[in-house]
Amino acid sequence: MKLIKKVDALKFRSGKINEIKEDVVSDNPITLVINGKRVSTFSAIKDSLKEFSIGYLLGENIIKSLEEIEDIDIDENIINIKLINDYKIEDKQLCSDAAGGLREKVKSADNIESNLKISSEELVKNMELLTSKAKIWKLTGGTHVAALVYNNKIILREDVSRHVAVDKVIGAGALEEVDFNQSYIIYSGRMPADMVIKLNRVGIPIIASNAAPAYSGYLVVKESNMTMIGFLRGENFNVYGNYERIAFN
Repeated sequence: MKLIKKVDALKFRSGKINEIKEDVVSDNPITLVINGKRVSTFSAIKDSLKEFSIGYLLGENIIKSLEEIEDIDIDENIINIKLINDYKIEDKQLCSDAAGGLREKVKSADNIESNLKISSEELVKNMELLTSKAKIWKLTGGTHVAALVYNNKIILREDVSRHVAVDKVIGAGALEEVDFNQSYIIYSGRMPADMVIKLNRVGIPIIASNAAPAYSGYLVVKESNMTMIGFLRGENFNVYGNYERIAFN
């Protein structure tokens, strides 16, 4: 499956028109089915779909551990997940994914206790790394990129959806048995409540982005003892929430 497609386009520059072939990201409708019940359909890249499935289940409070998953079968654009326990969508009143339409039902977030501390130098370096490693974004400009950073290691994924990109790195981290409490997310999207709560549910204490926070995300950060870094551009950034987790060089 090619992740990038060539399309015909007209390029208008400095008053001149040229016919060109343009690279665009290849997104697809991906349907998630849990215990035979359709949950939602997402626009996503057909890459790292197992990791996406696991990250979605954890971040949406559907499971607490990998042991609750009996099987994940990916058939073209359909992901069939079999959970050990029965899954009833009406029982999951705290789903945060905006695409699922249940964002308004998010009520609260758990308090996160973590002794993780990162330096301003590390934040700047990893944002630069995020940009340099975003292969599809550099070719098309059509993806978000997310990374899970832990123990001087980094897991990076891209997708057209910021939620799916983050789900993918959470899922990959779960498969690697990462201690989420000693990790952080750095990515290229806004930070409203639905994104912050996704991280909160797996115990990740820090989220950093080159984009802006939203007030709803800020409220979750303050309520749950998390740390949010916004406008991470060059050597500049803002810190919201628990400031003590950042060591300023």
